[in-house]
This record gives sequence, C-alpha cells and structure tokens, in this order.
Amino acid sequence: MTADFVDVTLRAGVARFRRIVFPRRRALFERLADGQSPQALFITCADSRIVPSLLTHTAPGDLFVERNPGNVVPVYAEAGVGESASIEYAVAVLKVPHIIVCGHSDCGAISGMLHPEKVADVPAVARWLRYGASARARTLAALPDDADDAARMEMLTRLNVVAQMTHLATHPSVRAALDRGALSIHGWVYTIETGEVQAWDPARAAFLRWPG
Repeated sequence: MTADFVDVTLRAGVARFRRIVFPRRRALFERLADGQSPQALFITCADSRIVPSLLTHTAPGDLFVERNPGNVVPVYAEAGVGESASIEYAVAVLKVPHIIVCGHSDCGAISGMLHPEKVADVPAVARWLRYGASARARTLAALPDDADDAARMEMLTRLNVVAQMTHLATHPSVRAALDRGALSIHGWVYTIETGEVQAWDPARAAFLRWPG
C-alpha cells in the first residue's frame, strides 16, 4: 500500500462517507449502534475482488462476514479459535438463520491447493490450504490425467465449497442449529468476469445458475 493510496484515495473516501453517505443513512447507523441482527453468516475468500455487500446488494448489518484464503472452514477442533469463533458467535449468539460459503473464479488459494509447490515458501498458507485436501483428491480422481489446469481449477473451486459446507457440520453450534431446523447452509461460486453466481443444489449434486 503506497502512501498516496492512504493519504489520497482512502482519505477522500472516508471524507466522502462522512460528508455524503453517512448523513443519508444516519437513521440506519444510529439503529445499528445499539446492536446487530444479521440474517446470514457469509464465509468467503479474502481476495480483494470479492465485496460481499456489493455482490448481494445488502446493507450494513445484514451480513456477518468471515473471510480467509480459500473460503475455508476448518474441521472443528478445540485448538481452533479464529474461524471457529466467528462461526460459533454468528450461530449461537446472533442466531443467523443462514450460512453461505462463497468461492470464486481465479482464486489464488485454489491454485495453491491444486499445486502445493506454489505455496512451499509460505508455510502458514500451505498448512491452511490442507483443509482443501479432500476436495483436491476428488478433483484429481474425477478428471483424466490430460485435463487442463483451467478444468481442474473450475472443478476444485466447486468441490472446495462443498467440502467446506461439510466441515461446517462438525461445529457443535452449527450441528445443534441444523438439528433444530433453525439453520440452512448454502454454497455459492461467484465468477468475477461475468458477475454470475452459481448455487449448490444438493438434489442434483450440481451448481446451478442462481437466481435461475
């Protein structure tokens, strides 16, 4: 981040927010100052090109957002405190009725899952991406040896979302809410260059354009 970006771009953005955006939505922000009641936990990639509120056209207070490389949900473990804490708080305290796991096209984390050698020099990243190991194995088993990288990336992006949806159910708060019928889990894949969203349809075991 250059000094010009902070001192010029961000300064101008904050000034515009304070001068124009905030006054127009003052009542909303004053209401939100007393607490939040989001309708969904949105788990997505940390990629700078993904803007959840822009993609979903939602307002402040609508989404509780958890971001990390590869939109990963670790299998629940007592030692895990980061993503697990966000999930537990959203489900057990805020009682969100929906969780959305959103992957995306051209994902660097997915490329790192597919080609571990690319992240050999960043060991923390490499360890993190092992949560996509099952999706990687399924991708390599499903496609022929001569499949091109684009086909593997596309399949792995989708299978990774499904894998992370499965991991969610290992979290006690999620499992309890699912058992009560108080929670729904959704899987999305967002294509950056077209703006299209595909959603996981468990009945068809496929991602379909959403809305149709």
